[in-house]
Amino acid sequence: MTDGPTDLEAIESVADDCETVEVALDDPAATVATVTLSRPDARNALDAQLRRELTRVLERVEKSRVRVVVLTGSPDSNAFVAGADVTELRERNALAQREASKRPRVYEVVDDLRQPVIARINGHALGGGCELAMACDVRIADERAKLGQPEISLGLMPGGGGTQRLPRLVGEGQAMRLILSGELLEAAAAAEIGLVDVVCEPDELDREVSTLASSMAQHSPVALEFAKRAVAASARMDLEAGIEYEAELFAQLFAAGEKNEGIDAFLEDRDPEWRARTDLEEP
Repeated sequence: MTDGPTDLEAIESVADDCETVEVALDDPAATVATVTLSRPDARNALDAQLRRELTRVLERVEKSRVRVVVLTGSPDSNAFVAGADVTELRERNALAQREASKRPRVYEVVDDLRQPVIARINGHALGGGCELAMACDVRIADERAKLGQPEISLGLMPGGGGTQRLPRLVGEGQAMRLILSGELLEAAAAAEIGLVDVVCEPDELDREVSTLASSMAQHSPVALEFAKRAVAASARMDLEAGIEYEAELFAQLFAAGEKNEGIDAFLEDRDPEWRARTDLEEP
C-alpha cells in the first residue's frame, strides 16, 4: 500500500502521460481531484484516445486518498463533451461496435468509481457527453449549456447507457421524448425535469462546484463510498432488496471503525480526523 504523497504523485504521473486529460488536486488536502477533458479541436468528442486516457486516470484516482472527483471540460473546448467521435462510428461495422461496447466502458468506470463524481457541465453535453454526465453522481451546469441525446438524427440511438440512465433520472415519458426526437434542452429546462441538479450563471459555476465538492470531501471516505453505493442501488433493486443492502452497508461501516472517530469528534466538539480510504482494510 502506498502512502498519501506517493499515490498523489502517481495520479500526476499518469496524467502527465495523457494528451487529452488533465488532473488538478486541491491544495493542501488533496481530497478533491478535478479531471479535465481537453480535446479542443473536437469539442471533447469521445474518441478512443480520450476514453482510454480518462479510464487510466480514473483508475489511478480510485486507488488514491482523493475523496471527491470533479469531471469537466477544458475552457478552450467550448463543451463538456460534444458527443461521440462520429468519424470513428462511421468506420465501424456491427462486429467492431460489439467489441467497442464491451464493458467496462468509460461510462461504467465513472459510474462505478468509489468516490462521488460531480459533473461540472461547462458547455454542451450531447450524445455520449450527456451519457457521461448521467454516469456522474451530481450534475451542475452552466446556464448556457445544452444537453440531449441527438443520436436519432444520425440513424442511431444512445449506446452509452442513455436509454437506461435517462429514464431513471427523468421518467420514461420524458426520456422517450428526448431520445426519439433528438431534442436538445437548455440547462434550465434540463433542471426542470431532473436531468441537471443545479444551474448556475457562468461566473457562479466554480463556486457552486467547489462548495459541493468541499462539503462532500470533509466526510469519511468509506462513509462516502458506502452511501454512494446505497443510493445508486435504489434505482437498481426493489425496495425490500435495497433496504437489506442499505442495512448491510450500514453494519459494515461499524467494522471500518470510522464511526467511532465521527461520534467521538461530535461528543468532544472537534473536527474528525478521518483516515484515507487507502489506509483502511476492506470492511
